[in-house]
Amino acid sequence: MGRIKTVSDEAVLDGLLDAIEVTGPSGLTFSKASAAVGLASATLVQRFGTRDAMIEAALMHAWDRLDAHTVTADKEFPLNPGGAISLLLRLMPGSAAEYSFTDGLLLLREDLRNPVLRARGRAWGDTLAKALGKRLTSDEDRGEQMGWQMLTMWQGALIWWAFKRDVDPDIEIEAVLYDWYRSVGIGASGSDPIA
Repeated sequence: MGRIKTVSDEAVLDGLLDAIEVTGPSGLTFSKASAAVGLASATLVQRFGTRDAMIEAALMHAWDRLDAHTVTADKEFPLNPGGAISLLLRLMPGSAAEYSFTDGLLLLREDLRNPVLRARGRAWGDTLAKALGKRLTSDEDRGEQMGWQMLTMWQGALIWWAFKRDVDPDIEIEAVLYDWYRSVGIGASGSDPIA
């Protein structure tokens, strides 16, 4: 008969994510993970097997949380371009943007290196592009294309904001997304209002 878990998987994964934000994926050892989650290193080895599997599980947990947050945001905002912009702003890290963005690049690097995590990121992008596209146009094919364009613009705007940091990120990103939407010609025609 197996032991009863004293700390839930979710609590362990949350603690591991916090530790990864401090150490970066490459700096997380079983010893540091043990200190972060309050379980013996041997217990973590039993749960995950290897350090790489432990890191992958923690990052998959982060994708689970982002997926859930995306589904909730998709239900909250209207099916118009203003709703698309609001959805993306909701998915931004908020007041922790400066910390989350710079340290998040370490996590992104790990996501790009690991094929399982990379596939998970691609699936999230597909879902988000469709959620945005249905807010930008009623043409499904064009909507998905525009959704990916908007995602690209959003991520690029975040990167350039991180270099400039001269205004609040929400204000900067919102302005960039509105400008992009107007520049593609739909907003200017009056047939597809922004809000």
